[in-house]
Amino acid sequence: MSGSKPDILWSPHHPDRYVICDSELGLYRIGPVGSAETKAGTLPLSEETAATLLAINSDTPYMKCVAWYPKHEPECLLAVGQANGRVVLTSLGQSHNSTCKELVGKEFVPKHARQCNTLAWNPVDSNLLAAGLDKHRADFSVLIWDISSKFAPETSVAAEKIRLSSVDLDSSTVVTKPLYELGQNDACLSLCWLLRDPKLLLAGMHRNLAIFDLRNTSQKTFVNTKAIQGVTVDPHFHDRVASFFEGQVAIWDLRKFEKPVLTLTEQPKPLTKVAWCPTRTGLLATLTRDSNIIRLYDMQHTPTPIGDETEPTIIERSVQPCESQIGSFAWHPSSQNRMVVVSAANRVMTDFTVFERISLAWSSTTSLMWACGRHLYDCVEDSAEGIESMIEKDIATKMRQRAQSKYGHDTVQVWRNHLLAGGNDVQLKSLWFDLNFKRYHYMLKTGVMNFLSEGTAESRRCWTGSDRQTDVPRYHSEERCLALRLCGWISRGPDIDVETFLRSLEQEQEWERAAAVALFNLDIRRAIQILNKGATAEKGDLNLNVVAMALSGYTDEKSSLWREMCSSLRLQLKNPYLCIMFAFLTSEPGAYDGVLYESSVAVRDRVAFACMFLSDAQLPRYIDKLTNEMKEAGNLEGILLTGLTKDGVDLMESYVDRTGDVQTASFCMLKGSPGDVLKDPRVQSWIENYRNLLDAWRFWHKRAEFDIHRGKLDPSSKPLAQVFVSCNFCGKSISYSCSAMPHQGRGFSQYGVSGSPTKSKVTSCPGCRKPLPRCALCLMNMGTPVSNCPGTGKSDEKVGLTRENKLAQFNNWFTWCHNCRHGGHAGHMLNWFRDHTECPVSACTCKCMQLDTTGNLVPSDSS
Repeated sequence: MSGSKPDILWSPHHPDRYVICDSELGLYRIGPVGSAETKAGTLPLSEETAATLLAINSDTPYMKCVAWYPKHEPECLLAVGQANGRVVLTSLGQSHNSTCKELVGKEFVPKHARQCNTLAWNPVDSNLLAAGLDKHRADFSVLIWDISSKFAPETSVAAEKIRLSSVDLDSSTVVTKPLYELGQNDACLSLCWLLRDPKLLLAGMHRNLAIFDLRNTSQKTFVNTKAIQGVTVDPHFHDRVASFFEGQVAIWDLRKFEKPVLTLTEQPKPLTKVAWCPTRTGLLATLTRDSNIIRLYDMQHTPTPIGDETEPTIIERSVQPCESQIGSFAWHPSSQNRMVVVSAANRVMTDFTVFERISLAWSSTTSLMWACGRHLYDCVEDSAEGIESMIEKDIATKMRQRAQSKYGHDTVQVWRNHLLAGGNDVQLKSLWFDLNFKRYHYMLKTGVMNFLSEGTAESRRCWTGSDRQTDVPRYHSEERCLALRLCGWISRGPDIDVETFLRSLEQEQEWERAAAVALFNLDIRRAIQILNKGATAEKGDLNLNVVAMALSGYTDEKSSLWREMCSSLRLQLKNPYLCIMFAFLTSEPGAYDGVLYESSVAVRDRVAFACMFLSDAQLPRYIDKLTNEMKEAGNLEGILLTGLTKDGVDLMESYVDRTGDVQTASFCMLKGSPGDVLKDPRVQSWIENYRNLLDAWRFWHKRAEFDIHRGKLDPSSKPLAQVFVSCNFCGKSISYSCSAMPHQGRGFSQYGVSGSPTKSKVTSCPGCRKPLPRCALCLMNMGTPVSNCPGTGKSDEKVGLTRENKLAQFNNWFTWCHNCRHGGHAGHMLNWFRDHTECPVSACTCKCMQLDTTGNLVPSDSS
């Protein structure tokens, strides 16, 4: 405006039009670049939009403030406040509306000339126009004009006639009598109508914010403050108001008008404008003097504030719409997060959209979503098959499914846990097979690598079922036999008999593995029989007959064509067990690298082979090397070698780092680890992470079952009592006093809340004999079973009597609110809060259940 920076006003009923207010009024229409609406000579606002000048109005000099008429008709009616205090109604463009012709040119003149600082149309009664003026002695500074009122009557005072006649104006268009006069002997710097009540006007006076009620103008509500400039009401929260003073913004709640509910960070330079975003809840934009940055404050309220002093969370950010200094800005009334800014010089305008912060959320059930503005996006792959395969491979999904199947909880048939995990993971199958050997737990805890010793007897055996009588050196000792049992090759007994193991492999249709084990036990005829059987079995491989035929031609002559062809062609076999069979037949005694380092062969089979064919000098070196490989790779089959020792923890750490499977790591370490291993920080971290994961899935029953399972296997993990019930009179712990009483059992049953009528009830403090508190609902003393409370039917009592004996039923537990200290029987409290939000005690307004963030959540699992 005259001698000041320009301002912008969006049309309240045309989303593509706005006015620039400076020394003159300019009406612009915004549209896409290259459209019919944007003609030659338009001003580019952005890469997509441009503005076209529609009209200019230079008839109102000395402008200080402008307000756009809020109704559709008259269409482009503007009120202009001038430096002499006059308010002039003007228009942009031609209007054929008779009402507009009557209003345009109308002037509203105060008694004493002083600057008009602000204007505001009433959003409901659009005939009311409020003007805020500077102070003039004992005159009023807030004048509310009725634009439909007639000109000044002829009976006006002479001084008024003289004052009006000094200007060349038609006296029929001048109004000198305002409808309301407010704010006597004060100055008004800003004002706005309150959206919650069109009769209330908020004004920023000289030293206070005042709320005027037009129904009773003799009284006002005010609060002393320096933040009196730029008062503006949040369009989404009508009780929230923003104002500023110099570089600081104050946020007010009109329901608690004594002080600001929030004061934003002070800016180094004075503020020139603040404005709420009309399309976004709680977003406030501020502009400082001589700046090219607009600072945004995103106010996020907590869902259920606990105290009166709770402040909203503020997220602060800055945007730079243009390079030059910004004179003013205005939010678009309907386009989301869109604004137009005008530079302080030359009226350079920019169309700018504030991009929303992206809030990313990855749920514990593998759903990925993010919010941007009013939109919520869900991450979806192009094909459904891609989603299913991706989710199937995700370890979180696997652990969730395993938890639902009670994976890890089978302590009787431990090996079955791999079936609960799906049964298709070779490493898990090997792990639970190892943990199943209860009889050899002392070996499992130390590992194969730690109990193999010297003193091995070497023997030479001939082939069974072959015409060749070549002796093959083998090694035998008690420790090696134990290792073979751990590997599953032989059962208990002094003899090395693998026939039982071979039958089990045939039953599982592992023909190649069974043939290899038979061959390693020097029974070539049995190996050929197995291969032939596998070829004729349902879904069998006919190529096994070819392999059997090749085996039948075995010869130990080093220069034979058979050995030469098998050595060169064995690597082309796809099955690793067929490959190592020919590697064994073509190797020299003691040089079995082709068998021992075939990574696709199960570790237990390689270890068993090594125990049979490697000497005391070779075996420890191989076991050490294989153990290190397993530890580095995090291969669970290596638990056979390390045991549940520190080396086992190192191996499990590599496994968890590779897969993230804290579930298996937790159950494995709890299953057979000694106490010092369980105290390892890594083990405790896996256990706690798994517990937290169950809680995140809302598997609270599963987490409780895991804690019980953990307590049985690791007694030191049982938590100490965290809550004690003490007497209000003597202060002694009721639980401690009751624990010394005979025939009371443990837990809450010692209070007589077990539900059994045969046990004595404890309804008073055992120390001072004072009665325990009463339940807020049934009014019976705590300690009285719910089944005995009034209003409980006989059917409920019978149900309670037929249940298994338990330490305490949850319905009878003591429960109370940590905020108001009221409570009662847990069952009664739960029933109450299903239908109510407030405390059941009269005159108590505490919303007990809402204080608990998980109080209204439903478990995802069920016991």
